[in-house]
Amino acid sequence: MSESGSRLPLKERNTNLVTVRRDDVGQRSESVRRANLSAIVRELHTDGPLSRSDLVARTGLTRTAIRGLIGELVAADLATEGPAVPLGTPGRPSPLVRLNPSRAVVLALEIAVDSLAVALVGAGGQVLQLERVDLPRGHTSVDEIIGDLIGLSDMVLARLPGRDAIVGVGVSVVGVVRRTDGLVSMAPNLGWREVPLGRRLADALGLDVPVTVANDGDLGALAEARRGAAIGADDVLFISSEVGVGGGLIAGGKPLGGAAGYGGEIGHIPVNPTGSACRCGAVGCWETEVGEGALLKRVGRSPGGGRGAVDEVLLDAERGVGHALAALDDLGRWLGFGLAGLVNVFNPRLVVLGGLFGRSFPFLIETVERELDRRALPGPRALVAIVPATLGIDASLLGAAELALEPLLDDPAVLVGPRETVPELISS
Repeated sequence: MSESGSRLPLKERNTNLVTVRRDDVGQRSESVRRANLSAIVRELHTDGPLSRSDLVARTGLTRTAIRGLIGELVAADLATEGPAVPLGTPGRPSPLVRLNPSRAVVLALEIAVDSLAVALVGAGGQVLQLERVDLPRGHTSVDEIIGDLIGLSDMVLARLPGRDAIVGVGVSVVGVVRRTDGLVSMAPNLGWREVPLGRRLADALGLDVPVTVANDGDLGALAEARRGAAIGADDVLFISSEVGVGGGLIAGGKPLGGAAGYGGEIGHIPVNPTGSACRCGAVGCWETEVGEGALLKRVGRSPGGGRGAVDEVLLDAERGVGHALAALDDLGRWLGFGLAGLVNVFNPRLVVLGGLFGRSFPFLIETVERELDRRALPGPRALVAIVPATLGIDASLLGAAELALEPLLDDPAVLVGPRETVPELISS
């Protein structure tokens, strides 16, 4: 109102109105549709077949919206809807919606120090094919590794009915990786520096799909969180050891990788200023005390003995051989020493031990728990549990597959396609 009490003329009012065009409504509706498709596909991917009622409860969408969106997924062959297995209870079982693993497939590659692996993994996390080969010590040049991976990839792709189903490539490597372009800035245990791995693999594979490269520890954490020991946990520290030591952190349900993806190099935390030289060029890194080589040296074996030599040490420990048990106890003390600092800094609910640590878990856990009691702050110590990994040697490979599937999970409409006529906004 003006001072006189009369209304201002319309042309003098500042109404702050925004004109909404029909195109804007269509764009908003399409964005909502894509988000809702993503919510449904993520639920089916992580938890497996679900009924429409389950999807209504999990996504908050209406039954009408769920029905329409499932129809789109089925029409695109990305999902199927069929009868559930009878449970012997009264009533007719609800049909279940399940993703079609052969419609969207990723190629997962893993570069470890002592092995290479490839897998074809479909939507829903179903492993369609998997091949792993041992890597001879010294066989670590970039050209050799890429050549071997292409050979393995060609072998598994030849068994696929058609390459049109491939939607992405995920790569796990034991190195420090820049996520934006797949540059391996350093892989000490392979002897690599400044290797444009993502670009080189994309050129060599020639699949014309995104190639995403990440650190093996980060991918192990992702896989264990979705498929393994850490399902349902939002704050997880994953630590794995073979030749080196790697790790990954899930914080608040999201991977924590740092500014460029370089985070998680816990194997190179300095813990012993008078310790051994590390392949990274520093002295006293954590992996020099808890890695495979450190364990083998403690029992008088060659530090380059590999997985077979470690298995022999574990077999001796099972038989009660004193020097094997003492070496594992020493490894457990150093493992607990480093873990205490990580628990204090990151306050995880769950620590998942993989690789060598997972295989030797029964011989390590008491010593590790004792060291945490001594060295970790009471608050975070009281909250954390330590468990062995459940995905074994394939954790990082499966994590690479999950990484490659992320674009599809974010936007299934890349396969479903746009809706030709955009209706009113879908209720959510």
